Amino acid sequence: MHVFRFPLPTSHFPLFLAFLIAAPLAAAETGERPNVLMILVDDLGYGDLSSYGGPNLQTPQIDSLAVEGMRFTRFRANSNVCSPSRAALLSGMYPDRAGVPGVIRTHANDSWGNLSPDLTLLPAVLEKHGYETAIIGKWHLGLSSPNTPNERGFGRFRGFLGDMMDDYHTHLRHGENYMRSDAEMIDPKGHATDLFSDWACEYLRERAGQREQKPFFLYLAYNAPHVPIQPPPEFLERVLKREPGIDADRAKLVALIEHLDGGIGRVLQALRETGFEQNTLVMFSSDNGGQCNVGAFNGPHRGTKGEMYEGGLKVPFLAKWAGRITPGSRCEAEGVLMDVFPTVLDAAGIPVDERGRSPDGSFVQRIDGRSLGELFSGKAATLPPRTLYFVRREGGTGFGGKTSDALIEGDWKILQNTPVSPPELYNLRDDPLEEHDLRKTSAPEFRDRLYRLMLQIQEGGQVPWQPKGRESLKNN
Repeated sequence: MHVFRFPLPTSHFPLFLAFLIAAPLAAAETGERPNVLMILVDDLGYGDLSSYGGPNLQTPQIDSLAVEGMRFTRFRANSNVCSPSRAALLSGMYPDRAGVPGVIRTHANDSWGNLSPDLTLLPAVLEKHGYETAIIGKWHLGLSSPNTPNERGFGRFRGFLGDMMDDYHTHLRHGENYMRSDAEMIDPKGHATDLFSDWACEYLRERAGQREQKPFFLYLAYNAPHVPIQPPPEFLERVLKREPGIDADRAKLVALIEHLDGGIGRVLQALRETGFEQNTLVMFSSDNGGQCNVGAFNGPHRGTKGEMYEGGLKVPFLAKWAGRITPGSRCEAEGVLMDVFPTVLDAAGIPVDERGRSPDGSFVQRIDGRSLGELFSGKAATLPPRTLYFVRREGGTGFGGKTSDALIEGDWKILQNTPVSPPELYNLRDDPLEEHDLRKTSAPEFRDRLYRLMLQIQEGGQVPWQPKGRESLKNN
């Protein structure tokens, strides 16, 4: 069995974190600080769980979080692609404020983000307050120093650095091996989903065997069901037998999702067997909407992964916390992935307000997200009004290094789906499926939202998204 090594030094993180004072917010009711298990999957469509009305599939393990906890119906990722959403989750900020407006990739001439060196990520805050922190699975926020998981606050890392795998079994990307155990390159055997599930179970059992029981934050980031769609043969056979006449692409994706569901079920079982279940906040979501051309189902929503329509942004979000979240509850508040950051701090009793300040007024860092804590407890049904902003910077002929953007404020949503397409305006209350562009018929609202969107773009533009001193791209 692999044993995790101790973390790399984190002394480079800002000293002001030492001034954060752990308040007994969660501990006052439970007597101890909660563990946190954040499960993030890759490219799962809003409608690709049974609990969200998914056709042809069975996801009882993930659905158990809805049965035993809370299901959000209006939750969104912070972007329609991977890296920006992951940056938002771990920083609590809009992705371009974190330096990651687009996807970080292997080749410099097709990489559109660089995690800001000034950021203090969630695991670093938690580590300062006595938490064990670990990431298992997909990182996708940097391929080399100084932007590796251990250097950005995680005590332990076992997974891969890159954007995707070209094969779930070889784990390579462009012929390169990005699989790591902390800083060490590894070459494990097996389907990536099985590896990550096994490693998460090992981590939980290792924590249970520790003499000193520190609370933990485990970020379990699967690459499934991202392409390539490679389910184990027995899962595909089961789907084809159960669902006669199913589309071939859909069958493969359903099988990959059901395999993922089984792996998550093993992790949840390990949580029960180790005795952690009663004091662990479990959250589950996806980094963006599903990729429809490989069989994904985004519910009734328009659009797909990579688009600013709701199908590219809306994602499942489930949360379970014994004694805190009412089983079988439902929430219609408009959450986003960057809300995970303040939610975890809130649960851990680490007081930081929405402006990123501790009670004594010392500055921590800007936090754009809002805690979901009062939604979990039932003390609130909605979050305070706010403007939500979404961004994706991309290359290729469709983008040319420019951005696509969207802004939601109240019932109104303005979007520009690509840099070469015109802006569009929708009223999501009257037209949740974005079928009627009101750009011309609601001109005042259009002008106002376009101006507000411009201000968001200007603010994000203050943060560099390329590393300083990078070599010329001409020969790449």
